[in-house]
Amino acid sequence: MKFYLRRIGFYAVTLWAAISLNFFIPRLLPGDPFTIIMAKLQRAGDISPQVENTIRLMLGAAEDKSIWEQYADYWANLFQGNLGVSVTQFPTPVTELIGDALPWTLGLVGTATVISFVLGIGLGALAGWKRGSWVDGLIPSTTMLQSLPYFWVALIFIFVFSVTLRWFPIIGGYDVFGFNGPEWTWAFVGSVIYHAFLPALTIVISSVGGWLLGMRNMMVSTLSEDYITTAEAKGLRPRRVFTTYAARNAAMPSLAGFGVSLGFVVAGSLVMEQVFTYPGIGKLMITAVRNNDYALMQGTFLVITLAVLAALFLMDVIYGFIDPRTRHHG
Repeated sequence: MKFYLRRIGFYAVTLWAAISLNFFIPRLLPGDPFTIIMAKLQRAGDISPQVENTIRLMLGAAEDKSIWEQYADYWANLFQGNLGVSVTQFPTPVTELIGDALPWTLGLVGTATVISFVLGIGLGALAGWKRGSWVDGLIPSTTMLQSLPYFWVALIFIFVFSVTLRWFPIIGGYDVFGFNGPEWTWAFVGSVIYHAFLPALTIVISSVGGWLLGMRNMMVSTLSEDYITTAEAKGLRPRRVFTTYAARNAAMPSLAGFGVSLGFVVAGSLVMEQVFTYPGIGKLMITAVRNNDYALMQGTFLVITLAVLAALFLMDVIYGFIDPRTRHHG
């Protein structure tokens, strides 16, 4: 119990620090939301004092309060689920923008991460079990693909499969000419899968090499343990030794890394979403930073922080059950 209480206390302090940094860092940047939105409105003509006062109220009248009063209001709004109003897409609430972008990122990056992990762990286990076979020969090529720049792989895929062969679309999350918006139909689901194939392939190719190499090395190390020799001496079938004794224990470090990767799924893939103009959290965050949209920046960073901390905490809990040594020596 002490182990879990220590972990809860650690993540509570980390969450407070992350939220505090999320509040203060954007305010160290030049400019402010009120000035930005007023400059945009003034291009269309003069603004009446009533409109100006309304905008001040909608943005929380931050310029009339001290930084600590704004900090207290920020925490109060968080507990109410209010993340503010976006400046770039005024007057849309930040929660609505994040709610629209989050399913796209979870569906694409989450699925691609799971596929990459399963492929890497499976092939890595086989490569470590059958050293010198054709599976072991995949490691140099996958490692080379992982070392290539992420955006370069995406651009090559677009040039070959979208521009030259015209097998896949260049940008977007679905066919905007065939559908007015997201809808629950098989035709729309097919369009989403069709548009997501190249971005997902980019993620899988760029990340599977790390899982494969890590699992292969852990399998080689695990196979030299005494309990593997004992299992083989007892006459157990090779398949059982492979699955129950070798692969199961070798996958433990990769499982921890997978939990962290799932936490970062919410952050999306900034480069991939920008290259493919995919409507996810990554593209939304880039838009917020470019336009000094404090509320949208804080909202996206907060969601990413919560997801990563939740994934790390979940992995600590799981490890506490799987490996009792972490509860006593962690």
